[in-house]
Amino acid sequence: MTERVDPAMDPSDWPSTLPAVRAKIDALDGELLRLISERAGLAERVAQIKRASDEPFGSFYRPEREAQVLNRVRAANTGPLSDDTVAWVFREIMSACLALEQPLTIACLGPAGTFTEQAAVRAFGHGARLSLEPGIPEVFRAVAAGAADFGVVPVENSTEGSVSQTLDALAFGSAGSTWSAGDVLICGEVSLKIDQQLLARADGLGKQPTRIASHAQSLAQCREWLDVHYPGIERIAVQSNGEAARMAAESPDIFAIGPLLAAERHDLQVVAANIQDSVFNTTRFVVIGREAVPPSGQDKTSLVLSVNNEPGALAQLLAPLAGAGIDVTRIESRPARDRAWNRKWDYVFFIDIEGHQDDPAVQAALTRMQPYCGRLGVLGSYPRAVPAAPSSS
Repeated sequence: MTERVDPAMDPSDWPSTLPAVRAKIDALDGELLRLISERAGLAERVAQIKRASDEPFGSFYRPEREAQVLNRVRAANTGPLSDDTVAWVFREIMSACLALEQPLTIACLGPAGTFTEQAAVRAFGHGARLSLEPGIPEVFRAVAAGAADFGVVPVENSTEGSVSQTLDALAFGSAGSTWSAGDVLICGEVSLKIDQQLLARADGLGKQPTRIASHAQSLAQCREWLDVHYPGIERIAVQSNGEAARMAAESPDIFAIGPLLAAERHDLQVVAANIQDSVFNTTRFVVIGREAVPPSGQDKTSLVLSVNNEPGALAQLLAPLAGAGIDVTRIESRPARDRAWNRKWDYVFFIDIEGHQDDPAVQAALTRMQPYCGRLGVLGSYPRAVPAAPSSS
């Protein structure tokens, strides 16, 4: 006979016998299920209200609302689960509830087994449907054309720097005029720790490969390790880690570099684990969409601008931000590949700042920056990344 347990008991009154503890867990599981079902029912009610009101924000997904919820549960968490784990649980619940409202299609770099796929699941949970695209331009094209609600693309790596394809697509649009700059905006961001694995077919283990394939960024992130362990082996840069894993799955003579997810998706074995040259290897991804995101209260804004090629121009440009107390979190320059940007200016600058473009202080600073810019574009204002992943500690 087991003790009857009140699920609302104070921890100091928790039962001391195993059957009683299990009974309490069963009672709590029943209450959790009831509450999750109630939340799902309210999500369906939200969908009904939105459809009746013809809400102008195109998708039912609200990045600023999700960020507010995740920040709130992290702040309210008292343990013993980590803040990241609690946020991950709530993101999955929200993802499942959102699928009841309106299932999202998320474009990301394919084939299966890329870090971008991992980032997409991190951002949207398992309730979203992934559309695996062959390259970064195709992700932008899918979003711009409405074939996907959102996309996820890498924008910078902590050891290898920026992803030029993403920056150029955001700033200049499509070279083939499939979409124009401004058709696709940044709606969110995700940071992912990158652990690179050397992968091979089971019958390739113990063999010397003839080629090692991966995305160019991944090859660069493992350059020193490869120089020591596989000197002289040809390295092939392909569109994605998933494509490299697909190639390795077809031949025991080709090894691939990529995430554990790629090994799972393509039935590969790990030859060597965590071969990246830096233990702090992290990639930042951005979520792209077609609509501007309202303020969440904890936001960033990404800018692209051209500066007159004269002494002190950049300092003059940044002075309004400093005067308003707005933090610049990232700045870099790239050659302007678009004629509209490089008639007088050879380079454009990409700048990330704290705050939302609708914030009065940011609006005023951008207005004061205009005289020092050839052109100034807002690539998007979006919630700062909210860590949401099961703790590895």
